Amino acid sequence: MTFALLGVFVMQMYYIRESYNLKSQLFEQNVNQALSSVVNKIQKTNVISRINKKDFEFKELKGRNIRMQTDSIVAFQIKHKESQALRRLKQRQQVLDYLGIQDSLIRDNFASPEIISEEDFVILSNPTPNDKNPLKLNVDDIKGPNGVLISRRVIPSFFRKRAVLNINRLPDTIRYLAFDRVTGLPQFINLPSIDPELRYKFKMEDAKIEYKYKTELERLYADTAIVYNAGNVSLLQDVAKEMANKDIPLEERMPSQEHLDTLIKRELLSKNIDLDYNYWVKPSNHKGKVIYQNVSLPNGDVLPKNTFQKVIFGNDLMIKDPGMLYLSFPNKNSLIFNNMFVTLSSSVGLLLVLISIFAYTIYAIIRQKKLSEMKTDFINNMTHEFKTPVATIMIASEALKDPDLTPDKARVNRLAGIIYDENVRLGSHIERVLNVAKLDNKELKLERNPVAVNDLISLVVDSMNLQLQKKDTELILALDADPDVVIGDELHLSNMIYNLIDNANKYSPETPKITIKTKNQANGICIEVSDEGIGMTKEQTKRIFDQFYRVPTGNLHDVKGFGLGLSYVNDIIKQMNGSVKVNSEKDKGTTFVIHLPFN
Repeated sequence: MTFALLGVFVMQMYYIRESYNLKSQLFEQNVNQALSSVVNKIQKTNVISRINKKDFEFKELKGRNIRMQTDSIVAFQIKHKESQALRRLKQRQQVLDYLGIQDSLIRDNFASPEIISEEDFVILSNPTPNDKNPLKLNVDDIKGPNGVLISRRVIPSFFRKRAVLNINRLPDTIRYLAFDRVTGLPQFINLPSIDPELRYKFKMEDAKIEYKYKTELERLYADTAIVYNAGNVSLLQDVAKEMANKDIPLEERMPSQEHLDTLIKRELLSKNIDLDYNYWVKPSNHKGKVIYQNVSLPNGDVLPKNTFQKVIFGNDLMIKDPGMLYLSFPNKNSLIFNNMFVTLSSSVGLLLVLISIFAYTIYAIIRQKKLSEMKTDFINNMTHEFKTPVATIMIASEALKDPDLTPDKARVNRLAGIIYDENVRLGSHIERVLNVAKLDNKELKLERNPVAVNDLISLVVDSMNLQLQKKDTELILALDADPDVVIGDELHLSNMIYNLIDNANKYSPETPKITIKTKNQANGICIEVSDEGIGMTKEQTKRIFDQFYRVPTGNLHDVKGFGLGLSYVNDIIKQMNGSVKVNSEKDKGTTFVIHLPFN
C-alpha cells in the first residue's frame, strides 16, 4: 500500500509538473506573440506618424506652390487683359485716324458734308417720299458791291443738328450728306467705319494674340497639375528615404509612453493575460539611457526573473539603434496556478483522499492488532477468572460426594457456602461482560431516579471494607457536596464508584492511600478519586477508556482484571451527560475527576 501510494503521489507530482511546464510554455508563447504584435504596431505607428508629418509638410509646400502657380495664372490673365485693352485702344486710335483722314478728304472734295443717322438716310433716300420736298435747301448768295455773285452756300433746312457718332459703337457704314461744289446738288457719301485692310490686320493680330494667350495659359495649368501630382510621389520617396536613415534617434521613432502602455495592455488582454507587468525600453547596445520605464530597474545587466525581450526596429544591420522592449511579470506563477486551479485541486483532493484512506487503513490495522492482543489478554484473564471459581466449585462438589462427609453438617454447610460464593463471583464476572456488551449495542437502559451521591459513596466504601482492610488501605473521605442529589441510575453509579476505588486499591503496590472528594460545580457535582499508586504516562492515559486495555505492569501479572472497568465507567458517565478526566504521573498516582449534572 505504501509503494502504491508513493507511486500515485509521484505520478501526480509528475503530472502537475508537466502541466505547469505546459502552462508556462503557453504563457511564454502568448507573451512573445503579444510582444511581436506590439512591436509591429510600434513600427506601423512610426511609419504612419512620419507619413502624416511629411504629408502635412508636403501639403503646405504643395499649397504654397499651387498658390504661386495660381497667382501666376491670375497675373498672366490680368496682364493679358491689360495688353488687350491697350491693343484695343491702339486699334480704336487707328480707326479714328482712318476716319479722320477720310473725313478730311470728303470735306476737301464736297461742300458742307454732314454726317447723318441711318434713320435720316433711310428717309432721305426713299424714292417715293411722302413729303413732296423732304429736303429744303436754303441758298445763301454772297454778292459784291456791284452785285456780282461772289459765293453761294446751300444749307439744307432739314438738318438742325449734326449727328454724333459713338466711337465704341460705330455703325458698319457712316453716312454723309454733302453737296457738289460745282452743281450744288446734294448727294450721299457712304464711308466704311473701318478700312477692310485695317479690319483684316486687326483680325490677324487678335488671332495671334489669342493663340499665344491660350498656349501660355495651358502651359501654366499643366505646370500646376504637375506640382499637384508630383507631391504624392515626392512624399513617399521622402518618407522611404527618412525611414532608411540610420541616424534617427530611437526616441524619435517611439510612440508616447501612454500609447505604448495601452498597446501592451491591449495585446496582453487579447491573450487572456491579466497580470501586473513592468516594461522598459532601452537601446539595443545596453549602453544608452532607458527611454521608457514604469518600474525602477536594478543595477547591472541582470534581468529580473520572468523577463521577455523583443527587438523593436529590425536588426542592427538596418538601423543604428533598433531598441529593445523588455516586459517583466513579477507574479507569473499566480496566473499559471490560477489556470491550474482545477487540476491542482483535483490532484490534491485525490491525494488527500488516498492518504486519508491509507492512514485510516494503517490505523485500523494497528488498532485491530492491538485489539486482538487485548482480546487475547481478556480471554486469558477471563479464562483464569472463570477457572478459579469453577475449580473451587468442582472441588467443593467432589467433597460433598464423599459419604463420610454427610454426617458433618457444619462442613457441608461450609462447602455449600463456598459453592454459592463462587457462583456469585462467577455471575458477577458474567454480568460485567454482559453490561459492556449492552453498552456497545446501545441496549442498556438507565433508570432516572434521585440519587444521593454522598450516601452512595459511603455505602460502596462500607461494602468494600474487607477488601480494603486486606491491603491496609488508608481511605480519606471529603464529601462536601451540598446539595448532592443527582438524577441517575443508582446501581450503575455504585458500580462506577466501585470500579474506581477497586482500581485505586489494585494499582497501589504498597499501603494504598485513597482520597474521595465531592463538591458542587457548575450546576452539578464533581467527584474526585485519587490514589498514590503506580500512575500512568500520557500515552497510557489516552487509552485507559478503551475496551480491554490494561496498563502494562511488565512481567508481573499480580493485578487481575478484564480491562473493561474504566470503559464501563466512561460509557455510564456519558449516558448521564457527564464527563470524566484523568490526571496522572508515573509513580506518583492518579486522579479521576467526574462531573455529573443535577439533571
